[in-house]
Amino acid sequence: MLQALSKSALFLLGWHLEKNIPAEDKIIIIGAPHTSNWDFPLTLLALSALGLRFSWVGKHTLFKWPLGTLFKMIGGIPVNRKVRNGLIKEAVNSFATKERLILTIAPEGTRAKQDHWKGGFYHIALAAQVKVCFGFIDYPSKKLGLGPTLLPSNDINRDFDQIRAFYQGIKGKHPQNESTICLREKELALLQNKESEPNLP
Repeated sequence: MLQALSKSALFLLGWHLEKNIPAEDKIIIIGAPHTSNWDFPLTLLALSALGLRFSWVGKHTLFKWPLGTLFKMIGGIPVNRKVRNGLIKEAVNSFATKERLILTIAPEGTRAKQDHWKGGFYHIALAAQVKVCFGFIDYPSKKLGLGPTLLPSNDINRDFDQIRAFYQGIKGKHPQNESTICLREKELALLQNKESEPNLP
């Protein structure tokens, strides 16, 4: 019922859904660009229309009454951004203990323009050894859905080249607010150090 309603809602809103469903039982779906309040409800509709049971992360302040209970019922996981690495550790443990987990993350983290993406999704995928699926929302064409997948390799620069190549030409509702697809130098150095130690989880 929910899947049918979601498909109908997208159709009535004039959106075309790219029906590419990943085969993996455990995967991270990143969503970009993120420049508008509309991105969140449209993403929920798209994933529901694809019949995917997923979890998503959001600022803990979103989960206050009266909508907090509803958000948790539809897969929401509150995250306090002031607690360092809490999300990463919890997510890696969840991937290790669950038979199936589809986790969605918006790596920009905010609708405002930034000079980098947050690397949490990549840290999680690398440690849990799960693929990253490129979710997208393109306002000019009114297309949204899921693109190809990427398993993090021993070459983070090459991985991010693939990510940038996919999102090139995909535009958010407010393109001027799109963040640069790269990591902060400090975070990039940390990941590169991990890659130089093959036995590190």
